[in-house]
Amino acid sequence: MDGHPSPRSHHQPPPPERDGSFNYDIESMDGGGSGGAWRGRYESSEALLRYDDEASGGPRQPLLRKRTMNTTSQIAIVGANVCPIESLDYEIVENDLFKQDWRSRKKKQIFQYIVLKWALVLLIGMLTGIVGFFNNLAVENIAGLKLLLTSDLMLKQRYFTAFLAYGGCNLVLATTAAAICAYIAPAAAGSGIPEVKAYLNGVDAYSILAPSTLFVKIFGSILGVSAGFVLGKEGPMVHTGACIANLLGQGGSRKYHLTWNWLRYFKNDRDRRDLITCGSAAGVAAAFRAPVGGVLFALEEAASWWRSALLWRTFFTTAVVAVVLRGLIEFCRSGKCGLFGQGGLIMFDLSSTIPTYTAQDVVAIIVLGIIGGVFGGLFNFLLDRILRAYSIINERGPPFKILLTMIISIITSACSYGLPWLAPCTPCPADAAEECPTIGRSGNFKNFQCPPGHYNGLASLFFNTNDDAIRNLFSSGTEKEFHMSTLFVFFTAIYCLGLVTYGIAVPSGLFIPVILAGATYGRIVGTLLGPISDLDPGLFALLGAASFLGGTMRMTVSVCVILLELTNDLHMLPLVMLVLLISKTIADSFNKGVYDQIVVMKGLPFMEAHAEPFMRNLVAGDVVSGPLITFSGVEKVGNIVHALRITGHNGFPVVDEPPVSEAPELVGLVLRSHLLVLLKGRSFMKEKVKTSGSFVLRRFGAFDFAKPGSGKGLKIEDLDLTDEELDMYVDLHPITNTSPYTVVETMSLAKAAVLFRALGLRHLLVVPKTPGRPPIVGILTRHDFMHEHIHGLFPNLGKSH
Repeated sequence: MDGHPSPRSHHQPPPPERDGSFNYDIESMDGGGSGGAWRGRYESSEALLRYDDEASGGPRQPLLRKRTMNTTSQIAIVGANVCPIESLDYEIVENDLFKQDWRSRKKKQIFQYIVLKWALVLLIGMLTGIVGFFNNLAVENIAGLKLLLTSDLMLKQRYFTAFLAYGGCNLVLATTAAAICAYIAPAAAGSGIPEVKAYLNGVDAYSILAPSTLFVKIFGSILGVSAGFVLGKEGPMVHTGACIANLLGQGGSRKYHLTWNWLRYFKNDRDRRDLITCGSAAGVAAAFRAPVGGVLFALEEAASWWRSALLWRTFFTTAVVAVVLRGLIEFCRSGKCGLFGQGGLIMFDLSSTIPTYTAQDVVAIIVLGIIGGVFGGLFNFLLDRILRAYSIINERGPPFKILLTMIISIITSACSYGLPWLAPCTPCPADAAEECPTIGRSGNFKNFQCPPGHYNGLASLFFNTNDDAIRNLFSSGTEKEFHMSTLFVFFTAIYCLGLVTYGIAVPSGLFIPVILAGATYGRIVGTLLGPISDLDPGLFALLGAASFLGGTMRMTVSVCVILLELTNDLHMLPLVMLVLLISKTIADSFNKGVYDQIVVMKGLPFMEAHAEPFMRNLVAGDVVSGPLITFSGVEKVGNIVHALRITGHNGFPVVDEPPVSEAPELVGLVLRSHLLVLLKGRSFMKEKVKTSGSFVLRRFGAFDFAKPGSGKGLKIEDLDLTDEELDMYVDLHPITNTSPYTVVETMSLAKAAVLFRALGLRHLLVVPKTPGRPPIVGILTRHDFMHEHIHGLFPNLGKSH
């Protein structure tokens, strides 16, 4: 090998020793050996990675009870599934193939790309709108039939049989939802918003947006909501929209024989990121029928990178969703959709109430905002603890996931059916705007066990779909409809059931439980402050929902617009803004937003837009570690195959050395996927000489090296090379990215982290400050900026903060 072994190992100074702990390395899928090592601490092989945020500055550990010795990747929890994760690469690989393709691209191809991009966002909007409508249609009919059956039995005074029918239906629906989730797509559990948020930040795992996840997300959400759980279908719709966008953007699914070669333009992470951002916005628009709110949700909560062109495409996507929903809802007004409700795009219309508010009302709103912040912070704290307890159960396997879901279903059915028996029967108001009592359909006045002419207020909230319960709480002109005791019981039950339901293996959203609980205590506050405030209790319910959303999710602009679009009540804009700002400010003093908290718990390496303060005390060279594996510009095939087999790295520096260059010189970075394609094409030479690259340029096109869809890429096991071929050479110059982003080793880690995040990088090369050394010190990857990794290297760092 001409006097120098390759691959070469440039060893870095060892990191500081950690006393009393066992050190281990988990090599990142992203690194080239340096900086790709993940260091942690085990006190024993079965130790529990605890979650602590002590005053000593200890890092928050992810929700993984046991890390196995994995030499290829990082792992994290996706849904309820522990799986390996990689980073996405938004950097443009400027190699000879890319430059040739860019120069040869004609106006026709550019026009075709633009048209296809708009056609895809149109399809995403249409499909997401159809799925959102289908979800609503299915839930209304399944839940409606279940409630009708129970009501018929109760009218015959067969109360125990009615409970068995109600609880039995709920149990069957819940068990089916948990079974398909646990066995087909564990990644579909939960809302999916933390996973989509992490994906748009640059974190990838095969199962996040897989077709099987999409299937389970749709049907599991329908079954879970129909089963009477205190959860919503709105969060899962965000994940559903992202899955639809991913399926279209990657050219379909080869596994399921759904592929389209004409989508080859989108075989890169940058375009898929844009499409999935549009999909997440479409999901919110379809769930809440709030197109502008969907755009703002994607901007405020989901996306990590944004630009004006993406705003325009996202807005177009959500507009398509609104048009599709409008058309389908109009079709259902003729009564052809079974028990589907008569509501239009405005789900909870409050426009008939025109509020005029005074200084006393503003004081009441401030009180509501403070309550929302306190309750929101407490909700996030308790949810964190409950999810950690559930993880111990869920990791024991699918049967335990299903058993936990069944237990929560039985508890929910017992509360929904049993608690209304504690409520008194109330005479129907003489001036009721609708039929009282309500028999055999949704409405404000549920008869339940009451005599004719009376209704049960608690049953009107419990014995409805969640959407109808919210509609009842938001209803105006109903000051005396609900007793104070009824509202207290309902709030306590919904708050607790919302907490214990979220962690089960069923697609579940947090929006609806939070809106329900917030609307309930908002109505309580409105009733208590009735003597000093002229606002309707229904408006207080809306403001209570806003305060709790601000306290749990910490979103402001998007939640404000979503609520206004939901209720068609623009007059409430100043009050909604005020209550959101107060509740978010109060809750931020306790903990993070619920989705940010769950991202950390799941172990997803999310990069914030700002660097941690302790990073200013370190430089880039402090966190890279060896050995670093590099290739020559013209490398022996056997050396490349050996390096690919013994590591899981996705990037390798390419270094030219004499006699090819006068001194060791960094050529650039070559990706693992590109090496595999090159080796598969067998473009080998018998002599170690640098070529013009024309043979590779004739043999391959730029699309041959495009990123395939999930799970479709070449693997080293797919190569079948002879011993003769392993002794040959291959020129890596044509496929090497000759302009990778580099930083000098003395750059502060904080500055490097901001650069890495802003540019959406997967690899950041660290070069030496002084001459006469190897031309590359190491590679920084996403994991090297993670809190727990840095504190594993430097345990005493940040104790003064």
